[in-house]
This record gives sequence, C-alpha cells and structure tokens, in this order.
Amino acid sequence: VQLQASGGGLVQAGGSLRLSCAASGFTLDVFAACWFRQAPGKGREGVSCIHTNGVTTYYADSVKDRFAISKDNAKSTVFLQMNDLKPEDTAVYHCTAITGPLYYTGGYSHGGYTPFSMPASEYGYWGQGTQVTVSS
Repeated sequence: VQLQASGGGLVQAGGSLRLSCAASGFTLDVFAACWFRQAPGKGREGVSCIHTNGVTTYYADSVKDRFAISKDNAKSTVFLQMNDLKPEDTAVYHCTAITGPLYYTGGYSHGGYTPFSMPASEYGYWGQGTQVTVSS
C-alpha cells in the first residue's frame, strides 16, 4: 500500500515537468492528496494539495501560479504540472494522501494549519519520491 511518484528529471530553468503519483493497494478517490518536497539539507516543505473531489486546490506561495495539481480518481493518480521551474525547486518530490481527520473535519484551519502544514500524523501512504533537478 503506497503512492509511487514518477516523472522527475533534469531540466533547465524556465522549463517544465509533469509529475505523476499512482496509488497501489488502495484507491485514491476517497482521499485528499498532497505533494511535498525536500531539498538537500532542508526540511520537508509542503507544495500543493487537492481535495477529494479533485476540484479544490491549495498551493504554497513559492509555487503559486507556476504549479498545477490535478487528480484522476478513476486512475487513482495525482499529477503536478510544474512550469517556469527555478533552481530553488530542486528537491525530491513525494506525494501522500491525507488520512487523518483534521482536514476532513475542517479542524486544520482552526488550528492555524494549511492542508500541507498539518502534523505528520495526518498524512499516510508515503512512497519513494522522484528527483527534480533544475539547472541555472
């Protein structure tokens, strides 16, 4: 039971990549999903999340207007279209499902969280990430 990310690679600044994240062992249609990234020597950073229905989306300020998250529930797959990539986007990108209750009850906003900054216990089904390297 995991989420497997793919689609990373080496790209020049200003270029684009499309990441995919496929669920195995479970169906993604009943979960909201998120992308996180971790650069060398840095902590994990929330990038974007998408609601269960695949309509409502959330973005970190650092990627807003450049990245677009989408969800294909029929294929249990989440995508991250990344445009106008910058060297600071270089990181290993992971996807995860929101499995805890804080998001679905709306409690995350009362706690001062965003969907991608909740406690780690709210996320599940992590898998291996995919490396994205942006050259200047």
